[in-house]
Amino acid sequence: MSCGKPHETDCAEVLDHLYEFLDHEMPDSDCHKFEVHFEECSPCLEKYGLEQAVKKLVKRCCGNDDVPSDLRAKVMGRIDLIRSGQGAEEGPVGAAHGEPPRAGAEAPRASGK
Repeated sequence: MSCGKPHETDCAEVLDHLYEFLDHEMPDSDCHKFEVHFEECSPCLEKYGLEQAVKKLVKRCCGNDDVPSDLRAKVMGRIDLIRSGQGAEEGPVGAAHGEPPRAGAEAPRASGK
């Protein structure tokens, strides 16, 4: 998504780090770059507004649920792996969540076709 105009901060960079901006998890200097970008780029501003609305809706509907600390640790660990480029490979669905394979469950096999 881009408005087609050149910006000091590229649209792709803004959209890749949008949730860090929304969650106030980036340095102030980067926040300022994003704010300037939103002033110049209406498609990115629109995407920002949409994602902000979704976050508010989720918080309103699910904000009182406590996340188990082990789940939070697994998710954060997976995010760190993906960011480092090591999380592209995925095993069986349960394995991605740290669950043992179910009894009688087999890993998918290549069809050879």
